[in-house]
Amino acid sequence: MSGLSRLLIVVGCILAAAPLVLHLMSSVKSTSELNLSPPTLFPHEVTLSNYQALFTKRPFLRYCINSLTVSTLSSLICVAVASLAAYRLARSRGRWRSAIRLSLLVVAFFPPIVYVFPDYEIIQALGLVNHLWGLILPYSALNIPFAIWLLTGSFQQIPLDLEEAAEIDGLTRFQMFRMIVLPLVTPALITAGILVFIFAWNEFMFALTFITIESQKTVTQGVATLSGAFAEEIPYGLIAAGVIASAVPLIIVVIVFQRWIIAGLTAGAVKQ
Repeated sequence: MSGLSRLLIVVGCILAAAPLVLHLMSSVKSTSELNLSPPTLFPHEVTLSNYQALFTKRPFLRYCINSLTVSTLSSLICVAVASLAAYRLARSRGRWRSAIRLSLLVVAFFPPIVYVFPDYEIIQALGLVNHLWGLILPYSALNIPFAIWLLTGSFQQIPLDLEEAAEIDGLTRFQMFRMIVLPLVTPALITAGILVFIFAWNEFMFALTFITIESQKTVTQGVATLSGAFAEEIPYGLIAAGVIASAVPLIIVVIVFQRWIIAGLTAGAVKQ
């Protein structure tokens, strides 16, 4: 790796980490210190009053539980559906397989805002407005095309000899899929699940449109609606604490599963 490449990596890491560090510093400052001009980078005195107010004066823990529920169920549903579809696509011998996979990738890159109002009509017809399932179903559906595209490459790397041997041993197609194929693509399954989890945790537009009652709001809504004691007051410390508190679960998830994420993203890149 050249010196320029290292420099670019360092600069990129600094730019990526700077906002999080600034929020972290602001979250442990007092209100009086946050209002100083010029502002200080490091706090003169560390205080956890912003975090205390976040979890005692606001239902922030409820927001986190709602987001965790929505993100987890969205990941499980999306991976379950996408794995079945991706396996079928990977084993298809049709001439349109590449075109189908490309179309899935194109659809996956449509901006989510395109689907907000059509999905709202569907969710309203199902009676799921102001219900967590009104977010779980759209989040799952939005991520299925990309998950299929991602998993198809991994399924294609599995030798057909393994499946033929399993058929000779008397396994049904579903037993073979569950007992032999799925364990071999575990990194890709985890990667797809984590990507869906991150999307669902960070998503704001659908949550803002579909959820209006306090008890069903997600963490992104909770951070966006933080306000001070007066209409003119902007609680910078409270907002910074909310940002840090909402980012911690994602950081933990990525750190714990980073090995599987890297393996899953590269699983379908090598042709046999």
